[in-house]
Amino acid sequence: MTELNPGDEIAHCVRTDRLHQLFVQSAPAVLGSFLAAAMLCWLGWERFDQQKVAVWMTVLSLSTALRTAMFIAYLRAPASQRTAERWEWRYWATLALSAAVWGLGALAVMPADDLLGQALIMLFAVGMSVSAVSCYSSYRNMTLVSIALVLLPCTGWLLLQPSALQQGIALAVLVFASFVVNATNSLSSALVTAWRLRHEMERAHRLAIVASCTDELTGLNNRRAFFDCALAQHALCQEAQTYVAVLMLDVDHFKQINDTAGHATGDQVLQRIGAAISASLRADDIAGRLGGEEFAILLPDTPLATASEIAERLRTLIAKLSVNSEHAVTASIGLAFAKAPASELDTLLSSADKAMYRSKASGRNRVTVVDHRHATA
Repeated sequence: MTELNPGDEIAHCVRTDRLHQLFVQSAPAVLGSFLAAAMLCWLGWERFDQQKVAVWMTVLSLSTALRTAMFIAYLRAPASQRTAERWEWRYWATLALSAAVWGLGALAVMPADDLLGQALIMLFAVGMSVSAVSCYSSYRNMTLVSIALVLLPCTGWLLLQPSALQQGIALAVLVFASFVVNATNSLSSALVTAWRLRHEMERAHRLAIVASCTDELTGLNNRRAFFDCALAQHALCQEAQTYVAVLMLDVDHFKQINDTAGHATGDQVLQRIGAAISASLRADDIAGRLGGEEFAILLPDTPLATASEIAERLRTLIAKLSVNSEHAVTASIGLAFAKAPASELDTLLSSADKAMYRSKASGRNRVTVVDHRHATA
């Protein structure tokens, strides 16, 4: 899926929530609408045209089977494929078919000269419209379409009859339907607003967590986040009994850059170094700015040769940065390497720090390696 901006991301999440609730809430309606029609036909068996009843129930059985198959397909689909784009139109199609079969079937069995039978049919139709509100509440238009398809055929027929009582029943149903429509609008709007607020709060919480763990200037982990992540990664290396390497990096003559070129330029240098470090990282590597111009990197499950290559590549990338013609940017790097089960993170960081100062004492812009398998810094 392509990356979404915050507004689109929240809208996508809300649409997914609506779809999920639609399938969860309306599952009983698939069988319920069929059972309601079956009960109506049973109660009015002596009053309705039995041949029409048989045809209605047969067609309704087929539409119910189709909706059931769609529900089963949705439940069996992987979560990644339960998207609104894939399932909304299928739901719309099966719902419209089922509601139309119900409404037109009720009209077909409507007895022309039996007021009690007509009232019985309208009672069940109104009940179906009420159930639509609870089943499709997150989809306003879906609720309104299903109500219209179930109610309007019989209601329209009653309005055209000469009896004032029949017309009165139809008008009463229409008045009731108008209240249902208003309730549907309010409920659908409230649900969408609630989902949107929840996702906005979740996104704000995620951003707050990221901000609390991120160095604002470089985008790397801050000191606390680096140690938290590095300790966890180092523990995994100890458990797997693999090698681990730690780099300590300090920008050479950084105070001079700040004093002569200005702090804004110094910040720009740190930002570029942060970008260079990020470009050098692999998926499991942990990097952070410990403070000022000092950075640390943990390389898990990494042989010494690979760790040295990463350190040299990083040193070379930084050496290509420049403030201006008067100020070259270089960094001194210390590398401490050990077998994880025989090491502690604090010890490796301390050794890498001492090795970094050896790099500075030896002329800067170089990498000094300490191999804890053979020596102690």
